[in-house]
Amino acid sequence: MTVRELKPTRVWEIFDEITKVPRPSGRLEKIQKWLVDFAQKHNLEYKVDEVGNVAMFRPAAPGFENAKAVVLQGHMDMVAEKAATSNHDFDNDPIETIVDGEWVRANNTTLGADDGMGLAIALAAITDPDIKCGAMEALATVDEETGLTGASNIEADMLRGDYLLNLDSEDDGVITVGCAGGLVSIFKFDYKEEAAPGDLVYFQVNFSKFHGGHSGTDINKGFASATKLIARLLATLPIDYKLARIDSGNLHNAIAFTAEAVVGIKPEYKEKFAVAFNTFVADVRNEYHVTEKNFEMECKSVDAPATVIGDCTARRVIAAAFAAPHGVASMSMEIEGLVETSTNLASIKMRNGQIVIEAFSRSAVESRKMELVKQIESVMRLAGANEVLQEGGYQGWEPRMDSKLLQLAVDSWEKLYGVKPVVEAIHAGLECGLFLQAAPHMEMISFGPTLQDVHSPQERCHIPAVQKGWDFTVELLREIAAMK
Repeated sequence: MTVRELKPTRVWEIFDEITKVPRPSGRLEKIQKWLVDFAQKHNLEYKVDEVGNVAMFRPAAPGFENAKAVVLQGHMDMVAEKAATSNHDFDNDPIETIVDGEWVRANNTTLGADDGMGLAIALAAITDPDIKCGAMEALATVDEETGLTGASNIEADMLRGDYLLNLDSEDDGVITVGCAGGLVSIFKFDYKEEAAPGDLVYFQVNFSKFHGGHSGTDINKGFASATKLIARLLATLPIDYKLARIDSGNLHNAIAFTAEAVVGIKPEYKEKFAVAFNTFVADVRNEYHVTEKNFEMECKSVDAPATVIGDCTARRVIAAAFAAPHGVASMSMEIEGLVETSTNLASIKMRNGQIVIEAFSRSAVESRKMELVKQIESVMRLAGANEVLQEGGYQGWEPRMDSKLLQLAVDSWEKLYGVKPVVEAIHAGLECGLFLQAAPHMEMISFGPTLQDVHSPQERCHIPAVQKGWDFTVELLREIAAMK
C-alpha cells in the first residue's frame, strides 16, 4: 500500500506531493514554487512576502460573509536528518515513504510530516468545496525549524483572519495553547593545526544509532546526547592524547545521535586506552539501558592524520563541552509535568580553522531562558571562546484559557469523539507568539495528528490520527462559521 491509498484521500495525496519536493530548512525555493503552482492550479489568490512566506486566500462561501475568518497555518521546511547508512540527498531526492502498519515512516530519513502533514491538511481544507465557512487562508511559513524566520518577519497583511489554527502539534487529542521561547548560542574557538606526531598510534572513536529526537519535546525523555558523551569520554580519559578530529551532532533543534573523534596516543598506552573505552561503553549501556537499546560505540585503528589540534585549544574545548549544561534545567511550577527551561548541547564541528559548539536554550519564562544562555556563555568564555553569537531568538506564547476559539475547539472534539481533549502548553517552539506580535487581535490554538520521533530518522506519522485530525479541522471550521 502507498500513502496515496490512505484516508482521508485528499490529505494523503497532497502530503505525498509535498514529500516529493525537496525542502530542507534554508533551501526552500522548490517548495515555494510548488505552493505558488498549487494556488494557481486552484484559482486561489496568493501572496509571497519578502522572506518567502506563501499565503493563499479563499473568499467566504455565499451566506457566510460575516463569519469569522480563519487562518490554517503550517511551516514549509523540514528537518533534514538521515541515518549514517543513508545516501539520501535532501536537496534533490524525494522522501521515500513507507506504510508500516498504522504508521507512515521514511526510508532511513526524517519523514517531514513535521510539518508537511500540517500543510497537507491546510491545503486540503482550502480547496474543499464542501466546507462552507467564512474567509479562509492557508499560510506556509519559511524556516520554522532554524529560528522561526518566517513568523519572525510576518506582516499583518499576511494574517487575514480572526482565528488561527496552527497545524504543527504532534499529539492526537491534544490542543496546545502555549509554548516556550528559544535562543541559539554559537561559540567559536580558534585553533592551530600542528603536524601529527609520528610516534603515536591513532584511533577513531565512533558513536552511532543513538535515539536522538526533538530538542524540546524529547529533552526530558532520558535520551543520550552523543555530543555530551563524546566530550565526557575525552574529558575523562586517564591518559594524555592528541586530538586530531571531533565531530558530533548536526542541527541545533535535534538531540545529537552520532559523534566521532580521532585521537593519537603513545603505543604503551594502548591497553590503558582500551580498558578506559570499554569501561565507558559499559557505563553508558548501564546508564541508558531503558532509553538507548540500539546504540553502537566502536574504536578502530586508523592511519596517522596529517595534523592534530593544538593541545591547549583541544583541552579547553573538551572541558567546555563537558562542563556545559545539557537537558532539563527546571520544571514548571504551574503546569504539572511541563518542562519550563532546558538546553540542548547540540553539536561540535570543525570549520575553517575554528571549533564551533552550538547550543539551543528554551524556556516558558524569558528571564530563565536568558539566565541559562548566560550560564552556558560563561562556561564557554572561561574556556577561551574567541567569538560568541546568538541567533534565532523568539518569544514564547502565553496561554489564553478564556479564548472563545479554545472553547469551540474543546466542544468540537468532545462532540466528535465523546471525550474532552487535553489542553496544554509545550516545551517546544511554535510560531503563534510571533504571529501575535503582528496581529494581537487574533485567537490561536495548535493541534495536529500524532507524530513520533520527529527530527530523527525514526520519525513516523500515525495514520488513524490523520483522519481524526482532518475530521476535527472540518468540524471546527463549521462550528466557527456557525458562531453568533
